[in-house]
Amino acid sequence: MEQGILKRLLEFIDEDIPFQDITSLLIPEGDSCKARIEARENFKAFGLQYTQMIFDYIGVKSELKKLDGDWVIKGDILVLLYGSARKILEVERTVLNLISHLSGLTTQVAFFVMKAKSINPDVKVACTRKTSPGLRFFEKMAFEAGGGDTHRFSLSDEVLIKDNHLKVLGGVEKALELAKNKVSFAHKIEIEVESFDDAMKAAEMGADIVMLDNMTPEDISKVVDAYKDRGYYGKVILEASGGINFDNLEDYVKAGPNVISAGVLTKVIRSCDVSLEVEI
Repeated sequence: MEQGILKRLLEFIDEDIPFQDITSLLIPEGDSCKARIEARENFKAFGLQYTQMIFDYIGVKSELKKLDGDWVIKGDILVLLYGSARKILEVERTVLNLISHLSGLTTQVAFFVMKAKSINPDVKVACTRKTSPGLRFFEKMAFEAGGGDTHRFSLSDEVLIKDNHLKVLGGVEKALELAKNKVSFAHKIEIEVESFDDAMKAAEMGADIVMLDNMTPEDISKVVDAYKDRGYYGKVILEASGGINFDNLEDYVKAGPNVISAGVLTKVIRSCDVSLEVEI
C-alpha cells in the first residue's frame, strides 16, 4: 500500500519536474539548508504524512511538528526540514499544493460534520466519488480526517444502482432482482431512488442502502416515518444525497436519514495558506 502511495506522490513531482529543475540547478549540489513549512492561517491540517514520505524518498530530513488531523493556528510550524537546498526547492511547490489542498478539504469537512452532529450525533457524513482526477485516495483520506466517512473508493466496492442504471435495467424491481441474483453476498447493494414509492419498494426487495436522491427534506421525512412504521428503519440504511450544502444541511439532518452525502465537499475546496521558508 505504502509503495502505491509513494508511486502516486512521485508522479506529482514528475508533473512539475518532467526533466530537470533548471532554476534549482543554479544552487551548488552540496549546499544544505534548514527550512520550515508553516501555517499562514488557522485550519485542520492534512497531507503532512505524505509530505514526509516525499522528503524521506529524496533524502531530506523532516520532522513533523504537527500531525494530520491537528488543528493549527497561523504561525504554527508544521514541518522542519534539513538537507539539500536544491532538493528542498525542487519539491517545494508540490508539497505545499498537497498540504494546502488536502487541509482545505479536511477543514471544510470538519465544520460540516460538526454542524451535522450538533443536530443529530448519530448521523454520518459521507464522501462521494466526485473527486479530483488522480487525487481520489488522498481526498478520501482527507475527508476521513475531517470526521467524515469515505463511502466507496471505487466502482468495485459495492453495488450502487443509479438513475441511468435503472433506465437501462428497467426499474427498481428488475435492477434489485438482478443484483440479488448476480452479486456476491460480500457486497452491499445500494440503490438510488427519487420517490416515496420506489423507496418503499427498494426496502421490500432487500436493498441494504437506499439513497434518497434530490428529494426535499419534507419528502425524506415522510420516507423515514414510513420506514419506522414498517420496521425498516435501522435495518435498511437511508442515505440522503443531492444538492446538500452548509445552508440547507440542518433541514436535511432533521429529516432523519442515517447518512448525508455531499458532493460539494470535494467539488468546491478552498485551499489553506501554507508556506515554506528557508532559514539561512
